[in-house]
Amino acid sequence: MSVATKPNHIGRKISRIRELRGMKQEALAMELGISQQSVSLMEQSETIEDEKLEQVAKVLGVTKDAIENFSDESVLNIISNTFHDNSALNGVLYNPTFNPIDKIMELVDENKKLYERLLAAEKEKAAFLQKLLDKK
Repeated sequence: MSVATKPNHIGRKISRIRELRGMKQEALAMELGISQQSVSLMEQSETIEDEKLEQVAKVLGVTKDAIENFSDESVLNIISNTFHDNSALNGVLYNPTFNPIDKIMELVDENKKLYERLLAAEKEKAAFLQKLLDKK
């Protein structure tokens, strides 16, 4: 009984790592000194020369072996094993230590005060202009 294995499609792996890095094809192409179309063709290729793979790995900030051994499953495993604590993600708390409604009400009060100051300034300006008109 033979077991079907997934082909080792290096181009797809490069594409996936590039996407995970948040890099566009144009940026990768510029770093490699090639056109965006060449990057697209490279990402469609099942195999890539070792020298070119080394260059791509360097630009992506990984090793050649990391590209060759990359799999989405391993990335998902790393993420799920790393972020098991639901209260914090990268040190950022999900649950704020203040009441958001209180903060909104503080902003509303501050807005009212600013509006009242603006209204008072406009009244002063109108009174000053009226005084100037009365003098003429």
